[in-house]
This record gives sequence, structure tokens and C-alpha cells, in this order.
Amino acid sequence: MKLDVDGNLAEIEPSTAESATDALRHAREPLSEFAHALIAGLSARNKSVPCRFFYDAAGSALFERITELPEYYPTRTEMRILQSRAGEIPSLAPSDAVLIEFGSGSSTKTELLLEVMRDLYAYVPVDISEAALVDAEARIKTRFADLRVLPVAGDFSRPLRLPDEVAGKPKLGFFPGSTIGNLTDTEAAELLANMRRILGADSTLIIGADLKKDVRRLIAAYDDAAGVTAKFNLNLLHRANRELGADFNVDAFRHLATYDVRHGRIDMHLVSRDEQTVQVLGHRFRFAAGERIHTEHSHKYDIDGFQALAERAGWRPQAVWTDPERLFSVHVLRAG
Repeated sequence: MKLDVDGNLAEIEPSTAESATDALRHAREPLSEFAHALIAGLSARNKSVPCRFFYDAAGSALFERITELPEYYPTRTEMRILQSRAGEIPSLAPSDAVLIEFGSGSSTKTELLLEVMRDLYAYVPVDISEAALVDAEARIKTRFADLRVLPVAGDFSRPLRLPDEVAGKPKLGFFPGSTIGNLTDTEAAELLANMRRILGADSTLIIGADLKKDVRRLIAAYDDAAGVTAKFNLNLLHRANRELGADFNVDAFRHLATYDVRHGRIDMHLVSRDEQTVQVLGHRFRFAAGERIHTEHSHKYDIDGFQALAERAGWRPQAVWTDPERLFSVHVLRAG
């Protein structure tokens, strides 16, 4: 890859010899999780790719740009909510508690909690990516040198064992952002229930959830004027070309964001501009003009609806914090 004139990651076209070599290499390697998911998703009647594959290096960099866009309200709004409630956060857990963050990501919101909870026993970032955990530990230790940091590599949607060192300590879970909205109602309830099992009895969870609002504002947040979200969505195809030797003509697809009123969610798609055929690891996939690849849904909640979801998963709602415009919500839940 190289940087284009805007400083963005751009493709370098391989020579024919390089393409043939790459094809042989990919044929010999075991299929990655991304390869399995892409082939299965494109083989379905309604084509789709799970949104978790957005976040390779290029996709993660593009998402950081999205969070700074004027149209994209969730990140800055949640941060303002947490800042306004900073004085209440220490009362949510005793002084020797363990802060467990599900998905380390950017440390900005985490640092806000650590700043006001100086008597924590330990901070435990949980992430499926070991590289993300190394980065998270380095960032946190730079500012909080005396804090005990105990990273855990694992999938927190499944049973997960925390470090023995924190056994018996009070637990405060933290799941900022609106990632819960990327799941179906059933999947979200299952994830919340698993977080309760990981944290244990008498634990507390702070979790962000985006709220329902004017549809025009929602669409703008997922289809910004600068086209950064479009690049983020289309990067899935660039990733398939880079990692799997696929031959997507990325310019032959366009980004589309829609709002599903019945399910209360934003849906993102990649739409084929023309009739075309794409090759991925020896599989050929035909696209009709206008055919879509579904890449993400992002559910929006009302407060009562999210609290009911949490109760199904064994949590008792304790508090809900919102901004003056009621764009976003931060929920405090207690294990039932």
C-alpha cells in the first residue's frame, strides 16, 4: 500500500506475475476467519459481510476519522455525558474494585474513568486482538504509571476467565460506544448475559446505547458529506483484494445507508453499480446491477426498550444518563 494525495491508504496495482504468485500463496494457506465469512456471506441469497471485519489497520484509521466528523455525534456526545457525570462514577464501585473494559479501543473514555477512580485495584482490558491490548496497556501506563494493568486476550461474547489476581474483587464493567447496536436483539441479550457471567454477582456495568432520533440526522451520521464513511465501508472490498487476492473493482460499488423504521436501525450496504462477476479464492460470485452486500446494522433504542433488554439478560437498571438533546444514553446496570 501507499498514501494517496490526501494522505489516505491507497492500493498499489500488482503486476500479473505478482497476482499469480499471490493466488498460489492464498491457495496453499489455511482460510482465515475473514475468508470463511466472506465466502459464506457472498454465497447467501442475500449477500452480507459481518461488520467486525471493517477493522483492519486501514478501516480502524478511517473509523477514527469518522468519530471526528461533524455529522457523527455518538462519540463526542457519550464523552460529554461521562464528563458531566464524572463525580458520580466513583460511587458505583468500592475503592478496591477492578475496572474491566470490554474492547480496549481508544483509551480516551477509559482515561476519564481512571482519572476519577484513583483507588482501583486493577484495570483489565479485554480484547480479541493482542496487538490492541499491547497498545492499550502502553497508553494507560503512560498516564497512570502506578496502576495495575492486567490485559486479557479473548472473545467476551463467549465464556471468559479473568486473571486469578482479581478473583473475589468487586467488578465494574465498561462497554462504551454503541457497539451493542450492531447486534440483533437476541445477540445483544446474549452478550449482556455473558458480560454478567464474566463480571459475577453484585457487579456493575456502564454501557453506551444510541437513541432513536430524527431519521435525517441518523442518515447523515452514516453517510457524511466528506464521504469518509463511504471509504470505510468500501475498505471491506479493498481488504478482500489485499488479504485474499480477490478481484473486486471497488469503483464498481457504492456506499448506501438506509433506515429500517420497523426494526429501528440503520443498515449499511455496498451496492453493485453494474452487472459483474467477482473472484475470491477460486469462488466466483455474480452481482446484478443494484444488488447489495449488507455490511452493518446499527440498532437505535428508546430508554425503556434498552432497559427491558438489559433485564432479560439478568441486569437491574440503576441509572440512565443522557445529553440535553437525548441523542445518546449511558446506562448503569447492576447484576441481578
